[in-house]
Amino acid sequence: MGFWHPTPYTRQRWLRFKQHRRGYWSLWIFSLLFALSLGAELISNDKPLLLFYEGRYYTPVFVTYAETSFGGDFETEADYKDPFILEKLTAPGNWVLFPPNPHSYQSINLQLSHPAPSPPDAVNRLGTDDRARDVLARLIYGFRVSVLFALALTLVGVVLGILAGAIQGYFVGKVDLIAQRFIEIWGGMPELYLLIIFASIFDPSILLLLLLLSLFGWMGLSDYVRAEFLRGRGMTYVKAARAMGASNRTIMFRHLLPNAMTPVITFLPFRITAAILSLTSLDFLGLGVPPTTPSLGELLRQGKGNIEAWWLSLTTFLVLVVMLMLLNFIGEALRDAMDPRKE
Repeated sequence: MGFWHPTPYTRQRWLRFKQHRRGYWSLWIFSLLFALSLGAELISNDKPLLLFYEGRYYTPVFVTYAETSFGGDFETEADYKDPFILEKLTAPGNWVLFPPNPHSYQSINLQLSHPAPSPPDAVNRLGTDDRARDVLARLIYGFRVSVLFALALTLVGVVLGILAGAIQGYFVGKVDLIAQRFIEIWGGMPELYLLIIFASIFDPSILLLLLLLSLFGWMGLSDYVRAEFLRGRGMTYVKAARAMGASNRTIMFRHLLPNAMTPVITFLPFRITAAILSLTSLDFLGLGVPPTTPSLGELLRQGKGNIEAWWLSLTTFLVLVVMLMLLNFIGEALRDAMDPRKE
């Protein structure tokens, strides 16, 4: 099994992308932030990473232990912030190692010095929300949810858009005519009203939201793929492949699709940006993910309802600005690198 060898065109495009310093470093920064968010449980958690108790090592962040394992009275999961359990774990000969931010996105601080939402202090570095939950933890986990949702929505939209555009652009005729009329009708559907209707019928969930947004997220990309297939279907290499008996599927996905991927790749960061904004907006309106799910839009809604709690709106706004700015810089670099006029 051989390794993939990039073509000269691919190497040239990568070099042009690297020369776009702002986009190149934005890619590294965004990738680093996303990688850190994937390990959010190791960065922000109310469970210790590792503890040593009476001669044994425990990893509560990976394994659930009963309170009785640490001298408690109940068989339920240990609360490592409980003063009684914490005293046991920090007794002479024992030690405990918490993550850098010792709060989970759903853990509640019951010992606030101010009513919730409380301002930043030594315990909650970015303050708490109106339910006494740590804002920094909600931001870390909310960033992960936003990016993963955007990647999933983009992937589904790209697959559907490529299939729809390829079929229209390759077969043309009645297939293209009927598909275009369907897209015009489907694109005129009131997407927000449908989301409101479904939100009132079904329990909110990420999968339901992903399904509903995927029904409309493929149409913009299909137009670009259709145009590329219309342009390429009359090329000499396509006619030669057809004359040699190649099937329509082989011609579409082995010969035409690689040459039609330029607009797909170029628009990927912008589609991810649009997906993040859609999720944030729907969460802000209360039509997005379930209430227990960490969400940037939900934090913005809390900031709107608690104007005096400036840390809610300001920190969430900064996270969104940095995230979307990095994605836009990456998109600009990709657009310049994939520009056919520079080849």
